[in-house]
Amino acid sequence: MKISIRRAYADATAADGYRVLVDRVWPRGRTRSELALAEWAKELAPSTALRQWFGHDPRRFDEFRDRYRKELSTASQRARLRQVLDAAGKGPITLVYGAKDEEHNQAVVLRDELARMLTRR
Repeated sequence: MKISIRRAYADATAADGYRVLVDRVWPRGRTRSELALAEWAKELAPSTALRQWFGHDPRRFDEFRDRYRKELSTASQRARLRQVLDAAGKGPITLVYGAKDEEHNQAVVLRDELARMLTRR
């Protein structure tokens, strides 16, 4: 199963497969049809407090990743991650996010966590 990430401001493609918005806040200026989402998993996004602390500062990314992984480690969050994997079936998943920085954002962390879960199946 391929897991990709794509900015909400990039056009959706057929190769994206199961598209999941992973932001707590809807991307400004984008419509539901433009995003072509299968679901909006806002509960998987970082907590508001963590998101505000991070502030998309690349110097804080390593600590952000550690804190976010801790948030994702609860039983309810693991179950929600499994639901996303199950909903996609064997097809590709694209995690959609709004941040400008393509290397330092929550979708990068989620992609890695989902990939880890796949290797443990």
